[in-house]
Amino acid sequence: MSLFNLCFPEQIHLYQEGASPVLDLDELAVYLRKRLGNVKVQRQDSLLVGYLSCLSGEEREKEKERLAGKLAGIKVRCLDKEETFSAPLRGEIEYEKRYLQTPASKPAGIFYDGFCLQKLFSELIPREHLGRKHLHLVFTNQLFGTWDENDRRYHARASVYGIPNLISTTGIVEAPAKPREFYLLRRQYEMLGKGDAGILEMKKEFKGRFIDYDDERLTEIGKGYSLQALFFHLTGDPFCHDKNCRLYNAHWQEELIAAQMGGDYELCPFHEGILSKYKTLTTESSGKN
Repeated sequence: MSLFNLCFPEQIHLYQEGASPVLDLDELAVYLRKRLGNVKVQRQDSLLVGYLSCLSGEEREKEKERLAGKLAGIKVRCLDKEETFSAPLRGEIEYEKRYLQTPASKPAGIFYDGFCLQKLFSELIPREHLGRKHLHLVFTNQLFGTWDENDRRYHARASVYGIPNLISTTGIVEAPAKPREFYLLRRQYEMLGKGDAGILEMKKEFKGRFIDYDDERLTEIGKGYSLQALFFHLTGDPFCHDKNCRLYNAHWQEELIAAQMGGDYELCPFHEGILSKYKTLTTESSGKN
């Protein structure tokens, strides 16, 4: 693979679509500028809000109705049935409309089809920003998943890469599995009827071994997922087999923490080489302009 054949983005768009409040997009923007060199990083509050705010009053209401209907229609209603979408109820559409202009206030209890959600967001991006020179990262608290042909069921995901890249702070918590002992202990506590008190005890016992909601480590973890999105944009493959590389596709929380925060390096030599070459090329290109 020739580095000169890769199409590097000139601008990265970061969207805060109701992601966890501890996720610091400003810090992420600084990190990406440092890692990528001469690249523009634009931080925006919400793709949905930005899109709707550009419309006139009557047109805005029509679009809110349309988008709310689409969102309500891509809920996963049964985990072991593929594309079990059905016409949404009026109440479901009204629920979605309520949060369209305030995504940060929306609860994260609904499970969406990740690829359908991605397609919906892609329709909101201005046509001039859809080319390979732009990279879009949408950080959300909404939980989504994709269908797995191997075991014929939906699985929660932390990310779906493409246009745009969706990264879920809820998915980071829920998708990678917690330590096996956690689930064994939880079963024992359930049998003893400990309820919420038992969950709090377990979180204290396993503290540090998994990412929790509003975890102060979410920003650091978000940096790794941003790099995965970048490499998907460059090569079509966001992942690496090296467990110490931030591109490692972790299926367990402890693997995720080790890859994103515990390694001797951020990227393996191969992927670091690509990024270093990119930074050199963009810096040289900037100097000629």
